Amino acid sequence: MAQPVQSEIHFHGGGRLTVLQGAALYIGAVLGTGVIALPALAAQAAGPASLLAWLALVLLSVPLAATFAALGSRYPDAGGVSTYVRRAFGPRAAAVVGWCFFFAIPAGAPAAATFAGAYVAAAIGGGTHTVIVTAAAMIALVVLINAFGVTISGKLQLLLAALLVALLLAAVLFSAPHADPRNLHPFAPHGWLAVGSAAALLVWSFAGWEAITHLAAEFQQPARDMPRAAAIAVVVVGLLYLAVAGATILVLGSAAGTTRAPLAELLAIGVGGRVQVLAAAAALLLTLGTMNAYFAGAAKLGAALGRDGALPAWLAEGSSAGEVPRRSLAVIACLSIGALAATALANVGAKPLVLLTTGSFVTVYALGTAAALRLLERGSWAHRCALVALVADAALLIMTGWYLIWPVIVTLCALLYQRLQHVRSGRSPAA
Repeated sequence: MAQPVQSEIHFHGGGRLTVLQGAALYIGAVLGTGVIALPALAAQAAGPASLLAWLALVLLSVPLAATFAALGSRYPDAGGVSTYVRRAFGPRAAAVVGWCFFFAIPAGAPAAATFAGAYVAAAIGGGTHTVIVTAAAMIALVVLINAFGVTISGKLQLLLAALLVALLLAAVLFSAPHADPRNLHPFAPHGWLAVGSAAALLVWSFAGWEAITHLAAEFQQPARDMPRAAAIAVVVVGLLYLAVAGATILVLGSAAGTTRAPLAELLAIGVGGRVQVLAAAAALLLTLGTMNAYFAGAAKLGAALGRDGALPAWLAEGSSAGEVPRRSLAVIACLSIGALAATALANVGAKPLVLLTTGSFVTVYALGTAAALRLLERGSWAHRCALVALVADAALLIMTGWYLIWPVIVTLCALLYQRLQHVRSGRSPAA
């Protein structure tokens, strides 16, 4: 299959996303459900020393975000990481990374929606029934939003990001008078190696820098706007994560590692009110923003994969800038509802979906940063960032362990589909 040759100059003015809308999509993709509970889990693992794990991952976000922003600005295409891998390693590798991302979303979205549903159930009751209904409603809402195109999705994301930032700042600022520096002692109650355990938990909180690459062509001027949007998002996400994590330790003290909803506890201490209601509001905002960003990116990717022959050509509609990939979006919606129904019927909870998603995203990161080393100019700032990011991705692959079984299965399915397609067309798989 011939590689699509695309250049940023062909996309100037072809998209509709502004810098601020793009930054909001980044923030929504990265500042996800992790901030609801992970500050407490990290504190439980490493105590106040967990702040070092947060700082390390914030710093690692800089090269990772810079790498994907540089690729997106140079090769703005709905295929995102799949397009970069195609240029670097060929169509089969591109199909693998495309499948890993595309089929991770129907697993990750129900998991995220279930997290939010659990908070709603805690606030209004109803148990598992409320969790499932809330999760299904969130999936339906995000699909409806994206069915109207990236312009509507981007505007909504800007509003969600503003509300989310305001909520997190309120939690930090209003609880600040209750901060006590004595809560930093002992700083490393479980030893310094526990910082690594905390960092492993926090990886989920920093996934998402690759998601917006599928929307690169939707920016008004990708070469200029995408790096700016990524830079804004890195600063905002980094400061908010560190602020919430710091407040969790300084304000909650020994209770930081035992609370289920540290963000809601901070709000309750700072402004008062029912913890369950505050937790539900925070969970819904965070989850809706994350799902909106990922559905927008994955729908565009599915259309691009259909265009490039890695998925059925029926999905190709909507792959160009400004078009709405409704067929791809419908597939993601059906698979997401199916995954939600399966986990509900099996009564296994969201954990299996989280593990499947994590393994897939780590694989996407690794292949994407490896492609960047071949595509970006040697000696450039972006190339150096890609090298640092690839080393970090290698460490993440090791930590992922046997959960890589799922992306291996997806890889085999992608290669088998490619093989069958080429056999039908009478061409070699390497064509």
